[in-house]
Amino acid sequence: MNLVPVIAFSTSIITTSAAALPPLRDVPEIDDSMLWVALAVEISDRCETIEPRTFRGLTYLWQLKSRAAELGYSDADIEAYADSRTEKERIRNRGEAYVRARGLNPEIDRDLCKLGRREIKKGSQIGALLKAK
Repeated sequence: MNLVPVIAFSTSIITTSAAALPPLRDVPEIDDSMLWVALAVEISDRCETIEPRTFRGLTYLWQLKSRAAELGYSDADIEAYADSRTEKERIRNRGEAYVRARGLNPEIDRDLCKLGRREIKKGSQIGALLKAK
């Protein structure tokens, strides 16, 4: 059996599927997870009564990176998404909208503390990345 055509065909499928991947911002399981991490970081940075679960957060980010790789994204794709100022600003805007949608003001630290306590109590992904002091 001549494997050259099979290998060439397999390589073209991999190349085609990698080229057809949507931007990571359009993959809800990745983008939403980045939103949860960003909100947890913002809450822990601005609320004196809540701290991050650092190890859990780092583990979550590594799992997220692994998932993106499983979906076919390269390290360069993942790093470009994670380091992009445009994406960071977009996630910030989504986070502010999330806070506002819960009747709170993202500019007020006390409101972020309230959100953090709610998320911890609810057992959400945001809450799993935080703990009350």
